[in-house]
Amino acid sequence: MARSPRTAAAALAALGLLTACGSGGSAGDSAKKTVITFWDNNAGPARTPLYQHLIDEFEKAHPGIEVKYVGVTSSEVAEKYNTAIAAGSTPDVGGVTTALLASLTAQKALVPLDQRLAGSPLNGKLSAAMLETSKAAAGGKGLYQLPSSGNQDVIWYRADKFEEAGIGVPKTWDELFAAAAKLTDRSKNQYGFTIRGGAGSGFQVLAEAYAYSGLTEVFDANGKSTVDDPRNVELIARIAAQYKQTTPEADVSNAYPQMLAQFQANQVMMVHHNLGSTKDVRSALGDKAAGMLLPAGPNGTATLANPVDGFGVFKNSKHQDAAWTFLEYLDSHEANSYWNENAGQIPANTEAYADDWYVKSGITKRAGDALNSGKLVQPPVYLPQYSKITKTEAEPNFQKVLLGRMSPADFAKSVADALTKAQADYRAKNG
Repeated sequence: MARSPRTAAAALAALGLLTACGSGGSAGDSAKKTVITFWDNNAGPARTPLYQHLIDEFEKAHPGIEVKYVGVTSSEVAEKYNTAIAAGSTPDVGGVTTALLASLTAQKALVPLDQRLAGSPLNGKLSAAMLETSKAAAGGKGLYQLPSSGNQDVIWYRADKFEEAGIGVPKTWDELFAAAAKLTDRSKNQYGFTIRGGAGSGFQVLAEAYAYSGLTEVFDANGKSTVDDPRNVELIARIAAQYKQTTPEADVSNAYPQMLAQFQANQVMMVHHNLGSTKDVRSALGDKAAGMLLPAGPNGTATLANPVDGFGVFKNSKHQDAAWTFLEYLDSHEANSYWNENAGQIPANTEAYADDWYVKSGITKRAGDALNSGKLVQPPVYLPQYSKITKTEAEPNFQKVLLGRMSPADFAKSVADALTKAQADYRAKNG
């Protein structure tokens, strides 16, 4: 994709392409430079201009390296990477979330970055929790992704409605359910809470369960999943009991877009999502909305790790040194802070935690504190069956729970049994 002029429209015009056009420089200029290709794994009008700015700044500081940007949408990126791996036409650098990491490492498409980080000025300056999530997503086999941004679950709430009703910000699930009941007036089509029953419900209900139970491991020492622990089951049952009482009936099939629309339309007072919706919420409601962390249960709380965004260097790259230099720049204090301030995410570079925007960022900083608290639950995304279990199987079964056709205990056991078997299979093959 041409990077001159650098506009979001020009970036988006290249979606779907596996190669990029030359930059604005002449052929002679390019011949004197090391040219690397960078694939953005979630291109769009919000992200593309940020990368265009950072690439400009990088090329000014490193005149011997030219970066060709290729924008790929998040819905296409897995297929694009798989196709490129099969064809031997991978980029030098690619945006990689931990949700994709297991697939890419299984195909041996990425180079390990442990030694490069150990010898880099970045060593000791990146979030230990994000590095842990990155390594866990690769099955504990090393560092194949340089983390750049963290994203944690939060609950957006109507601060104006809470104030009118004299309700404080809930710190426990008991307080949240009480607030939801008080804010519900079905005669006015107003509900205190909303449940994600559609796409994405599997991960979300597990995040709620572990926040309530305080358990910090998805598997016990014997490899048995803790999803069906009685404390998790208790919360799942309490969430399901809210359906059609303090939540809209449409929640059984609603995914994030419908939930956010209800929240913005003054129909629901609390919506569980993550920091990725910060800009949408702020632009629609301004100071009328605020964010809180998932509440604690009787035994404290734990945080189920969201996918961590970052970058990988592909094994087929002929310019791995230049590619690493670009990664070092993207994760440097100034660049990483700029990116995350504008994207509304948690920086990987811990030096950014002292920056004014982050200190004053409210829910973003509180979510970052939770992520780095040490009570992080690592979902087993390294399991080949993980996506099938949490999406294809868990989502329709959770709908059955909401409709009273499946018990919360049976739902939790079905997920736990599937994860336990997948873990045993993985251990048998990988040790």
